[in-house]
Amino acid sequence: MSSDSLIHAVAGAGGGMLAMSITYPLVTLSTRAAVETRADDRSIKQVVLDLIKREGIAGLYSGVNSSLLGIAVTNGVYYFFYERTRAGILNTRAPGGTKALSTLESILTGLIAGSATTIISNPIWVVQTTQAVRSMQSSTTGDSTDVAPPKHLSVLETVQHILRKDGVGAFWRGLGPALALVVNPIIQYTVFEQLKNFVIRRRAARLHASGATAAATLKDIDFFILGALSKLGATSSTYPYIVIKSRMQAGQASALKYKSSIDGLLSVLREEGVAGLYKGISSKVLQSVLTAAILFASQRRLYELTKTALAPAVAIKA
Repeated sequence: MSSDSLIHAVAGAGGGMLAMSITYPLVTLSTRAAVETRADDRSIKQVVLDLIKREGIAGLYSGVNSSLLGIAVTNGVYYFFYERTRAGILNTRAPGGTKALSTLESILTGLIAGSATTIISNPIWVVQTTQAVRSMQSSTTGDSTDVAPPKHLSVLETVQHILRKDGVGAFWRGLGPALALVVNPIIQYTVFEQLKNFVIRRRAARLHASGATAAATLKDIDFFILGALSKLGATSSTYPYIVIKSRMQAGQASALKYKSSIDGLLSVLREEGVAGLYKGISSKVLQSVLTAAILFASQRRLYELTKTALAPAVAIKA
């Protein structure tokens, strides 16, 4: 069962990197919008054009290396703990019992996997957020495109910059709201698990009614749609905390010093109103939904391919 969890972890890491590579420009836009404290009435199209004019196409991919590393670690760790916990729960059942998790079991599984993942991966996301918003420093006093943006730092240079400015503890900036955001994957995976169970039950009932003996299964398009729907609900309901987490992780780059998650929420409400808690939500929801849809579809396929490729080696070892 451990090896099966590792295969899920590898497939999750690969699927996450593929999804992030495709949607990363939207990550850049939503992160910068979340960190930005000034009123900005520009459309997404205008923001993209201004960013390209100031920094070139490369500006849309600021921090992509650390982001790909982060998503690989995040998804790998999450799927490993999720599948191990899920397997542990199912192993407590009598032989022949249902293999579907209840809503409460899905929540518990997501809580364990999400907490472990957040603590392990937070330093990587601090680096990614710092990289993604670094060039914003050149436009804090205006929207002039004549000022050259700061040099794009590599992952190693960004790590050195954070250490020099704020010390080792800075790599766990935003851990509070990040842990609060464990509710995001809990909602996502719980909704996904229950939707999946619902679809399978419906298909199984149809097959039984028609006299067919084949087992009910899900196709790639099913995983794509269910992944998108589950992420839509999760991101929409937790977005204010995403804004606070991004600002706290940005640290010096955003010149914001919230004392805690609650202090951040109250500060934004006081200074920017409710709208401040939803800055960048349009690009974030689009990015999150697409990323989740691609992840769920590709993770399943990568899992099957990896398991098939490893089957001969596993058979020899056995």
